[in-house]
Amino acid sequence: MLFDRLNEGGPFFMYPLFFILILLIILIVKAFVQKSTRDKTLSLISSISLFAIVWGFLGQIIGLIGAFDTIESVGEVSPEMLAAGLKVAFLAPVFGMFTFLVGRLGIIILTWIKKD
Repeated sequence: MLFDRLNEGGPFFMYPLFFILILLIILIVKAFVQKSTRDKTLSLISSISLFAIVWGFLGQIIGLIGAFDTIESVGEVSPEMLAAGLKVAFLAPVFGMFTFLVGRLGIIILTWIKKD
């Protein structure tokens, strides 16, 4: 199911987002274990999570441009086909936002633990 969605959303954008999600989880766990480099790791998590959301939106824009080019060349398109294309166009930004939220949640938890 997960890999079907990754392929459906466009492997060029979805697989890097998947690997970024795994990287963020590893960095969050590393920050829990190694307290000495926590500030540096928090900054890295922040930058990578921002990259993920921008990468997702870039995938959406490129996908929409391709879809509109196809619609322009074909002419009439059924509402079902348009809805399916829009669904695919939103997969990369949704996954990018999910990855961003995981990174942000990790930062919030690590910052809260740091203050104690």
